[in-house]
Amino acid sequence: MWGKGKKRFGGGGGGEPAAKRQAAGDEGPSESAEDGTVVAEISKNKKVSVRSWKGKVYVDMREFYVKDGKTLPTRKGISLQLDQWKTLRDNIKAIDEAIKENT
Repeated sequence: MWGKGKKRFGGGGGGEPAAKRQAAGDEGPSESAEDGTVVAEISKNKKVSVRSWKGKVYVDMREFYVKDGKTLPTRKGISLQLDQWKTLRDNIKAIDEAIKENT
């Protein structure tokens, strides 16, 4: 999986600085269930939402859990920038075909 000597969060030698992990309490694109508009509830604890963070729009697909009656996001999920979302959306037919071939 991860190459020997390479850090998990960036710093792989491509001239990019290592990515910083968020400290507890830092606001991120998926830190609060209230920041985004829930577009689809995929299952009981998985949701797709659209949110704005630092002036950019993200499509956020994430698992949630309930604590003290409040629905909170987990780290399990992905936030796609608009260009990434458009790439995924444009390839839905190919993804569906690959699913059909593997079922």
